[in-house]
Amino acid sequence: MQYTIGNRVFDFSSEAYVMGVLNITPDSFYDGGRYYGPQSAIRRAKDIASDGADILDVGGESTRPGAKLVTEEEELERVIPVLERLSKDEYPLPISIDTYKPRVAEEACKRGAVIINDISGAGYDPSIIDVAKKYNAALIINHIKGLPKTMHTENPEYENVVNEIIEYFEKKIDLCLSKGFSRIILDPGIGFSKTTLHNLEVIKNIKKIKKLGYPVLIALSRKRFIGDILKKPPEERLFGTLAANSIAVFNGANIVRAHDVKETVDIVKVSFAISKSLKYKI
Repeated sequence: MQYTIGNRVFDFSSEAYVMGVLNITPDSFYDGGRYYGPQSAIRRAKDIASDGADILDVGGESTRPGAKLVTEEEELERVIPVLERLSKDEYPLPISIDTYKPRVAEEACKRGAVIINDISGAGYDPSIIDVAKKYNAALIINHIKGLPKTMHTENPEYENVVNEIIEYFEKKIDLCLSKGFSRIILDPGIGFSKTTLHNLEVIKNIKKIKKLGYPVLIALSRKRFIGDILKKPPEERLFGTLAANSIAVFNGANIVRAHDVKETVDIVKVSFAISKSLKYKI
């Protein structure tokens, strides 16, 4: 399967890709505050490109447990100056806007974003699909229980977490197709309304999700389930993250969303090569 996103062709059958994270927030769980100002955000975006990422994911609202909800205006004030500067500088990577608000998505697309990364899975406002269609952007549909303000529960329950994610995606795909839109990327939502065991089960079964016929993105960088396994805080979860990402790519993940781009690029290339070893060309 191939998608042309912005000025780049993504061939998901011949390569796995890395999405670098740029959080322009004061309160994200790992790097909150580091790149909060426009100048530091621009520098970080350029570092992400030079470290080998394929996509830049820009977000102006943290979705960690207990994070403060951000208004549209505040989110726009955080991300738009950065997007405008990146556009002016002819930034080399396709840009994703990490938002569930249609207005923020539209203003970002006007300024060059070509992917919308919606953690609500178009559940907060389905008109975000119309925005993606209008601007010919790809739409990342994340699995979530509830909405962003209610998704973090202490004991989420599933009869079969993988089957329920697949059923959720089937409904979202049908909704998109009913609107004449098909540039879909599926994110099973590691850490969103899921226990550690749920997350492990999802990573083991990515190939089942891929049977839906769309690329799969995995976003597990330094998340709590890795800390639960290692008994370590976010700043000490790099190696655990790399191990989990390697297994995810081996199991079929097409895009890996990562804070640690340089290290992730290497493990993604090697993991993908091993997964395709019978036909991989060095």
